[in-house]
Amino acid sequence: MSHLTTSSAPGARPALARAPVLATRRLSAASWLAIAFFAGALLFGAVALAMGDVFYLRLATEALIFGGLALSVDLLLGRVGLLPLGQALFFGLGAYVSALVLKHWADSLWLALGVTLVFSALAGLIGGLIAIRSKGVYFALISFGLAQVVSKFVYNTRELGASDGIIGVPAASLAPGVTSGTPEVFFLLVLSFIGALYLGLRYLMNTPMGRQLDAIRINEHRVSFLGVDAWRYKLGAFVAAACIAGLSGALYPMLRGFVSPELMFFQVSGNAVINVIVGGTGTLIGPLYGSAILTGLRSVVGSFTAHHHIVIGVMFVVVVIVMPRGLIGYTTPLLQRWLDRRQAPAKERP
Repeated sequence: MSHLTTSSAPGARPALARAPVLATRRLSAASWLAIAFFAGALLFGAVALAMGDVFYLRLATEALIFGGLALSVDLLLGRVGLLPLGQALFFGLGAYVSALVLKHWADSLWLALGVTLVFSALAGLIGGLIAIRSKGVYFALISFGLAQVVSKFVYNTRELGASDGIIGVPAASLAPGVTSGTPEVFFLLVLSFIGALYLGLRYLMNTPMGRQLDAIRINEHRVSFLGVDAWRYKLGAFVAAACIAGLSGALYPMLRGFVSPELMFFQVSGNAVINVIVGGTGTLIGPLYGSAILTGLRSVVGSFTAHHHIVIGVMFVVVVIVMPRGLIGYTTPLLQRWLDRRQAPAKERP
């Protein structure tokens, strides 16, 4: 066996030497798109600040917050193959926990995020134990049902503000003398937070756990035959997605100063799924692009007509038909081929 290995080494060495380079090139397109997104967000924030336009700065912040919710949906839909129609449950839960902590306990940002993380993980574990045993449309319906039950409970609970929600949430304190009350500070905070979530998920997908999740999406039965407990990995992904959605939701009352039961309604979950599909399922950076594009489109079209949902629906149908992999899913291979041609040695170019 060793003789075969050594004899084939001269012919195999160039291919092995190129393997890491090709792997790096495959990642380069996604990296450039991610850099372009966060650099564009910084540029947009700088221009809005220079113009003194607080509205667009807050709109960009809101797009980033809902982009975090879309990231949690992409983890389940794009990486595990589970369609969550009730992910707004954890987003709204994080918003309510954060608002209660800030208003009745302390105005510390880190305390609010820490308490939200604990509650989101616990809710994700309970919800996962209920929903993960189902597959396909049944999982989607169970996740939808869980969100409906909790949202109706919150809607009818006076201690939580009932239909009015919780108002008068104070600005969070980052450090002594530093608060998130100014739009530019909070925008940078949210941008950094969403960037950390994106990098964390991207790192996770390159670990053995991430590769197992991809394998489960492709063929769960084969993974089980190999001795891997697919249910445990799916539960872990569900809890992780719940934590991401909850932490993203915890930022919402810091931006708007209030929370309402509508954050748990199906419309929020549906918008997150649309953001993922339009941006590119399974791309991680695609949901952030989708959230930015659709949030801006709703604001612009909504200023002209109350029927902006028609425009969003038409755009969604067109993207699904023309670019079923989403905007980033369609753009990434094109950018990758262009980068490969530029990086290829001159003698390898056609």
